[in-house]
Amino acid sequence: HVQPVESGGGLVQPGGSLRLSCTAPGFTSLTCGMDWYRQAPGKQREWVSSISFTGITTYADSVKGRFTIAEDGAKDTVYLRMYSLKPEDTAMYFCKTHPLRSAGNTCPENWGQGTQVTVSS
Repeated sequence: HVQPVESGGGLVQPGGSLRLSCTAPGFTSLTCGMDWYRQAPGKQREWVSSISFTGITTYADSVKGRFTIAEDGAKDTVYLRMYSLKPEDTAMYFCKTHPLRSAGNTCPENWGQGTQVTVSS
Protein backbone atom coordinates (compact mmCIF):
# COMPACT_ATOMS: atom_id res chain seq x y z
CA HIS A 1 0.00 0.00 0.00
CA VAL A 2 1.76 3.13 -1.25
CA GLN A 3 0.59 6.04 0.89
CA PRO A 4 2.07 9.48 0.22
CA VAL A 5 2.92 11.72 3.17
CA GLU A 6 3.61 15.41 2.60
CA SER A 7 5.79 17.69 4.72
CA GLY A 8 7.60 21.00 4.54
CA GLY A 9 4.76 23.49 4.48
CA GLY A 10 4.74 26.66 6.54
CA LEU A 11 4.52 30.41 6.57
CA VAL A 12 6.77 32.31 4.18
CA GLN A 13 6.98 35.92 3.07
CA PRO A 14 6.21 36.95 -0.52
CA GLY A 15 9.26 36.37 -2.67
CA GLY A 16 10.47 33.61 -0.40
CA SER A 17 11.03 29.95 -1.08
CA LEU A 18 9.98 26.64 0.39
CA ARG A 19 10.62 22.97 -0.31
CA LEU A 20 7.81 20.46 0.03
CA SER A 21 8.46 16.74 0.34
CA CYS A 22 6.24 13.82 -0.58
CA THR A 23 7.40 10.46 0.72
CA ALA A 24 5.66 7.28 -0.39
CA PRO A 25 7.58 4.18 0.65
CA GLY A 26 7.91 1.74 -2.22
CA PHE A 27 6.56 3.93 -4.99
CA THR A 28 9.78 3.94 -7.00
CA SER A 29 9.64 0.15 -7.26
CA LEU A 30 6.23 0.44 -8.96
CA THR A 31 5.11 2.13 -12.17
CA CYS A 32 4.31 5.33 -10.32
CA GLY A 33 4.70 8.94 -11.20
CA MET A 34 3.80 11.62 -8.68
CA ASP A 35 1.57 14.67 -8.90
CA TRP A 36 1.29 17.80 -6.79
CA TYR A 37 -2.04 19.56 -6.43
CA ARG A 38 -3.15 22.50 -4.31
CA GLN A 39 -6.41 23.79 -2.96
CA ALA A 40 -7.00 27.30 -1.69
CA PRO A 41 -9.92 28.12 0.61
CA GLY A 42 -13.15 28.33 -1.36
CA LYS A 43 -11.51 27.13 -4.56
CA GLN A 44 -11.33 23.86 -6.43
CA ARG A 45 -8.27 21.66 -6.17
CA GLU A 46 -5.89 22.44 -9.04
CA TRP A 47 -3.02 20.53 -10.54
CA VAL A 48 0.42 22.07 -9.96
CA SER A 49 3.10 19.74 -11.27
CA SER A 50 3.90 16.14 -12.15
CA ILE A 51 6.86 13.87 -12.59
CA SER A 52 6.11 10.80 -14.67
CA PHE A 53 7.27 7.22 -14.16
CA THR A 54 9.89 7.94 -16.83
CA GLY A 55 11.02 11.20 -15.23
CA ILE A 56 9.23 13.69 -17.46
CA THR A 57 8.29 16.85 -15.56
CA THR A 58 5.36 19.15 -16.28
CA TYR A 59 4.04 22.32 -14.65
CA ALA A 60 0.93 24.44 -14.55
CA ASP A 61 1.39 27.79 -16.27
CA SER A 62 0.84 29.59 -12.97
CA VAL A 63 3.98 28.06 -11.44
CA LYS A 64 6.19 27.46 -14.49
CA GLY A 65 9.61 28.97 -13.97
CA ARG A 66 9.08 29.31 -10.19
CA PHE A 67 8.51 25.70 -9.05
CA THR A 68 10.69 22.67 -9.67
CA ILE A 69 9.71 19.03 -9.15
CA ALA A 70 12.36 16.38 -8.58
CA GLU A 71 12.59 12.79 -7.36
CA ASP A 72 15.04 11.11 -5.01
CA GLY A 73 14.57 7.42 -5.70
CA ALA A 74 16.79 6.33 -2.83
CA LYS A 75 14.44 8.04 -0.42
CA ASP A 76 11.16 7.29 -2.24
CA THR A 77 10.57 11.03 -2.10
CA VAL A 78 9.46 13.68 -4.56
CA TYR A 79 10.26 17.32 -3.83
CA LEU A 80 8.50 20.46 -4.93
CA ARG A 81 10.85 23.41 -4.70
CA MET A 82 8.96 26.68 -4.75
CA TYR A 83 10.64 30.02 -5.41
CA SER A 84 9.40 33.60 -5.76
CA LEU A 85 6.31 32.70 -3.80
CA LYS A 86 3.23 34.89 -4.10
CA PRO A 87 0.22 35.30 -1.81
CA GLU A 88 -1.85 33.51 -4.44
CA ASP A 89 0.28 30.40 -3.89
CA THR A 90 -1.31 30.08 -0.46
CA ALA A 91 -3.08 26.71 -0.35
CA MET A 92 -3.06 23.22 1.04
CA TYR A 93 -0.64 21.22 -1.10
CA PHE A 94 -1.32 17.55 -1.77
CA CYS A 95 0.66 14.86 -3.52
CA LYS A 96 -0.85 11.91 -5.31
CA THR A 97 0.63 8.79 -6.86
CA HIS A 98 0.12 8.73 -10.63
CA PRO A 99 -0.56 5.29 -12.11
CA LEU A 100 0.82 4.37 -15.49
CA ARG A 101 -2.08 4.72 -17.94
CA SER A 102 -1.38 1.53 -19.83
CA ALA A 103 -1.22 -2.23 -19.45
CA GLY A 104 1.33 -3.33 -16.91
CA ASN A 105 0.54 -0.65 -14.36
CA THR A 106 1.43 -1.65 -10.80
CA CYS A 107 0.82 1.70 -9.14
CA PRO A 108 -2.22 2.37 -6.96
CA GLU A 109 -3.66 5.89 -6.95
CA ASN A 110 -3.46 7.39 -3.48
CA TRP A 111 -3.65 10.92 -2.08
CA GLY A 112 -1.71 12.31 0.82
CA GLN A 113 -3.25 14.38 3.62
CA GLY A 114 -1.69 17.65 2.54
CA THR A 115 0.64 20.30 3.92
CA GLN A 116 -0.33 23.96 4.34
CA VAL A 117 1.60 26.71 2.59
CA THR A 118 0.86 30.30 3.56
CA VAL A 119 2.50 33.20 1.76
CA SER A 120 2.01 36.40 3.70
CA SER A 121 3.93 39.35 5.07
